[in-house]
Amino acid sequence: MKCVLLILAALGLSLAEESSTYDHFRLPTALRPQKYDVRILTQLENPDDFRFNGTVKIQIEVLKNTHNITLHSKDLTINDTEITLRQIGGEGKPENCITSTERNPIHDFYILNTCEELLAGQVYELSLRFSAQLQDQLSGYYRSSYEDSVANETRWISVTQFEPSSARLAFPCFDEPGYKASFAITLGYHQKYTGLSNMPVRETRPHESIPEYVWTAFEESVPMSTYLVAYSVNDFSHKPSTLPNGTLFRTWARPNAIDQCDYAAELGPKVLQYYEQLFGTKFPLPKVDQIAVPDFSAGAMENWGLVTYAEVTLLYSPEYSSQVAKHGTANIVAHELAHQWFGNLVTMEWWTDLWLNEGFATYVAGLCVEDIHPEWRTLQFETMSNLLTIFRTDSLESSHPISRPIEMTSQTSESFDTISYQKGSSVIRMMHLFLGEEAFRTGLKSYLERYAYKNAEQDNLWESLTQAAHKAGSMPTDYDIKTIMDSWTLQTGYPVINVTRNYTARTAKLSQERYLLNTDISRTHKGCWWVPLSYTSQAEKDFNNTAPKEWMECTETGESVPKTIQDLPGPDQWVIFNNQLSAPYKVNYDAQNWKLLIETLNSEEYQSIHVVNRAQLIDDVLYFAWTGEQDYEIALQVISYLQRERELLPWKSAFENLSFLTGILRQTPNYKFYKSFIRKLITPIYEHMHGINDTDASVQQQDKIRLKGMVAQWACSYEVSDCVTRAVSYFRSWRSEANPDEINPVPLAVRDNVYCTSIEHGSVEDWDFLWTRYQKANVATEKQTILDSLACSQKVWVQQRYLERIFDAKGEIRKQDSLSVFQSIASTQAGFPLAKKYLMDNVDSISKFYHPQSESMAELLLPLSELIFTRKDYNEFKNFIADSKEQLKDIDQAINQSLETMLINVQWKEQNYERFTEAIKKLL
Repeated sequence: MKCVLLILAALGLSLAEESSTYDHFRLPTALRPQKYDVRILTQLENPDDFRFNGTVKIQIEVLKNTHNITLHSKDLTINDTEITLRQIGGEGKPENCITSTERNPIHDFYILNTCEELLAGQVYELSLRFSAQLQDQLSGYYRSSYEDSVANETRWISVTQFEPSSARLAFPCFDEPGYKASFAITLGYHQKYTGLSNMPVRETRPHESIPEYVWTAFEESVPMSTYLVAYSVNDFSHKPSTLPNGTLFRTWARPNAIDQCDYAAELGPKVLQYYEQLFGTKFPLPKVDQIAVPDFSAGAMENWGLVTYAEVTLLYSPEYSSQVAKHGTANIVAHELAHQWFGNLVTMEWWTDLWLNEGFATYVAGLCVEDIHPEWRTLQFETMSNLLTIFRTDSLESSHPISRPIEMTSQTSESFDTISYQKGSSVIRMMHLFLGEEAFRTGLKSYLERYAYKNAEQDNLWESLTQAAHKAGSMPTDYDIKTIMDSWTLQTGYPVINVTRNYTARTAKLSQERYLLNTDISRTHKGCWWVPLSYTSQAEKDFNNTAPKEWMECTETGESVPKTIQDLPGPDQWVIFNNQLSAPYKVNYDAQNWKLLIETLNSEEYQSIHVVNRAQLIDDVLYFAWTGEQDYEIALQVISYLQRERELLPWKSAFENLSFLTGILRQTPNYKFYKSFIRKLITPIYEHMHGINDTDASVQQQDKIRLKGMVAQWACSYEVSDCVTRAVSYFRSWRSEANPDEINPVPLAVRDNVYCTSIEHGSVEDWDFLWTRYQKANVATEKQTILDSLACSQKVWVQQRYLERIFDAKGEIRKQDSLSVFQSIASTQAGFPLAKKYLMDNVDSISKFYHPQSESMAELLLPLSELIFTRKDYNEFKNFIADSKEQLKDIDQAINQSLETMLINVQWKEQNYERFTEAIKKLL
């Protein structure tokens, strides 16, 4: 390349300098790819030299005259001498050429300057040769491995992970979602392997020069974005599924795990059928492959026609995986297959609207699993989990809007978070509930038909849904979805609705403000939301009516319009707003209404309040007490009723809130009072569920199984009743089995808790026994459970030894599992100070360990931030972050959220700790 530039300089040409001034983070808009022909040869036989090389031919349509071609390429060696460019059809001479090339490493641009100007309206074919190492970095085109225990050797495979912007690591391309094109993929590899890609195989033939190698060509794809292209070379087995509508459906895994594919293979086709009915659009491809990849950091990825999964999310073993893990598999398969329409068929124009993909897939996956497995009763649980998560994240000032501007490609990864997924899902559910079934379905169908194989923005969806709503009569004609939904998607946060009743006039005044956990920040002028108001009273108890009776509106300048509700009951009856949490907002009442609610909750009538609203009251009152809008005495009176509660959702709500308090209180002298309070609260439910005895092996209702697991975890942590002795005795009987890898007497529903409790109270021999089980386990969910449980030790040197194993690149813990293990260690009392020190001392080597996936560093901060609550520790952490800018770059959002979380803990300790302790003492 250098000599080309020297010749140019000698000739006095200045093309190179001209084009290098282009420094915008988005591609120029003069060109548009129509079709890619990608040929890739992968060599997996030599572990000392994993590599791939290939050619790409791109047919490019010219929209505006230009002298250069700018596309993406990262870490690829491109042979500049073999680039060809020619015009296809049209007037003029077909041959063109490249005068020089250059790179912009900040934006991964590869710029080719052309001899002749490219003319608008013409189509050109660009051909490039490239090569690269097949790395193990879990993005782009990379290698993964598994152990073949029979042959006692390591087997290697290759696979892709391109979202959001890693196709450029695999072949030169226009790597933005708006540049859809068709792809003809051809893979070259040793004949002992199988090649998979988005489309079915067209033909396989011998390689022209390498013995025992073949070329497999796949059919040309439908138009799609680069991030959805996928291919893999592997020696996996597969399970076929039969589908009534003719789509070929296969589930792939390493041969020694193929028996764990049964559930996913049976479920997948049912999921496809459900969506074909929901969206009123047939699945557009002739086949679907889903594949379980041993090393995979993304959980799962919706590549069109070749969906990739981490083993832990796709594989299910009835002997080793819990019911909760089975629900996880169902949920993730339903999520990824929902994307085949929402994301793949219609794709967001730019990553700003990533939430349209992720929020929608999250929401409809819940509907789908509920439809296929109604006996599990998981929809309410999913909804509640999503809301609990976003009420936390979105009450931080450092949160972000659902639809967020992306100004740098590196920011894209940060958008794959709870706001895009869970808040996105929650606002879509709100919209579904106020639109009604008919308008929701009709609007979706017309949107998918209108933008099939194209790109769209959120406004396009709002338009389709508004038309459907007005036609169905389910929304006033002077309302439109854009106005309502923009208030939820374009501004950060959510409102708290303050309800002040006038008991004599039987009215209530409503006001709204943004809810923030940080009490140092003024809430005035913090936005306005269009809020659908559903409510019911003590006499009416109509919680099933989730349609809005009224709306809180905003002016065009974003001010809240004052609202008065008429015809409410008298002073002896409560009212509850937001039936079944139909929209993501919190509600605070006046003292009399809280008093009436507490009376009902702490009576035999507590079940007259809907279970979701019981969970809501717990969550809301504990938040308001945290920020000082409610007294802790009132909050604790609300949650004291839990001694009667036997349902999952209120307990989940309580446990999530109490865990934030636990993290702080267990490091303080008044912990003993809190511990007594927790024991008093959970002893009745623990005994009601027969402790951790395996009495419910036949129960299919997941809410009961989840509740038992949750209660067991808290009961053993707080040494309630016989919890610890039962757990340790299960573990002892397992240890005494002659063949513990084949026979495990620990009940599946409480396995994680039994392991953790036994390691916490056990010996080093117990730890080593469990580590050996990890090494020998063949089921990913069991391996995950063991890894997390090994973090429960109270022995400092054992935790230190474990921390060092996590970040050992040649060790036995896979990179994808290192984050959850670090989080597990950091969340324990013995592990927290060690994990914090380990991160601070080794931030440089840890950031190199995860490179180039800098977003992984973000996940190490969160568990630490939740347990820091003194000014001294907060300032120490702030200094650490300031000193580690290079190692923590591209994760600004996580840094800001972690620091804010610490500050909120500091505020609570300084303002509420004494008051909270006094309130607890009164109840004991």
